[in-house]
Amino acid sequence: MLKEYKNIETKDNLQSFFDYSIKQIELSIRESGYGDATINKKMKDYVNLLFSIIDKIDDWENIDNERREEIFKKYIVNVSNFHDYSEYFEKYSKYLRNNTFKNLSKDIITL
Repeated sequence: MLKEYKNIETKDNLQSFFDYSIKQIELSIRESGYGDATINKKMKDYVNLLFSIIDKIDDWENIDNERREEIFKKYIVNVSNFHDYSEYFEKYSKYLRNNTFKNLSKDIITL
């Protein structure tokens, strides 16, 4: 969502969505029963992973299918057919382009 709407939506709305997403990651880690020190370490790992993924997909439209599948292979293990993931991601991107950010995030932004 951040990628699709970065040139369309206001920075405040995107920042609110990003903050909400990070908070949800933290809550999920806490619900797993980890202590505060472990939560901090895991948050650092997950946020670094998220930024790594965002960096890799920033130019998604200009990447060939082989390179796309390589990106998925880096982040998803124990799967043989990465073409399905690439196809799903394309459909999801198209879905995002056909909907407004406000429509998809209205409940999140108001929280």
